[in-house]
Amino acid sequence: MVNFTDYNAWANEMMVNFLALMPAQSWYTEVPSSFNTIAKTINHILAIQEYWYSVITESAYTSDRRTIGDPDAIEVFDSLVSHSVLLKEAIQKFSDEDFLKKIRVDSPRFPANLPRYEYIMQLLNHSTYHRGQVVTIGRSLGFTDAPNTDYHFYNLLKN
Repeated sequence: MVNFTDYNAWANEMMVNFLALMPAQSWYTEVPSSFNTIAKTINHILAIQEYWYSVITESAYTSDRRTIGDPDAIEVFDSLVSHSVLLKEAIQKFSDEDFLKKIRVDSPRFPANLPRYEYIMQLLNHSTYHRGQVVTIGRSLGFTDAPNTDYHFYNLLKN
């Protein structure tokens, strides 16, 4: 779990650094996708990461981040990177028992009572999925040089 959250922080930073090289107007160019701009997709990644962070850390969910409309891309990019580090630091403090602890989620959409590590995996897989969408959106806008953010590639770089 620790390595995977380290990877998530690294991959989010790599993605944001790539996006910073694009012209700012491209962040708001609409394309057919579940979130039709890069800015909206990154904002969604962050919003969902903030939600699952509150579940994983058993803290109050206080975000008022909206996942509709065009957010301020620079603010969202910076917040995603800093929040990914916050998540990584929180995960590093958990013991094996903490990862196995069941946490109840009372949500009308997806009630659950799963071990903490399952929610961590949900958060990380969700981010990976949407980073792939960002790459696809970028490609449709002519940006074909996205960084390799595969987990295996990350592990090879570390060694």
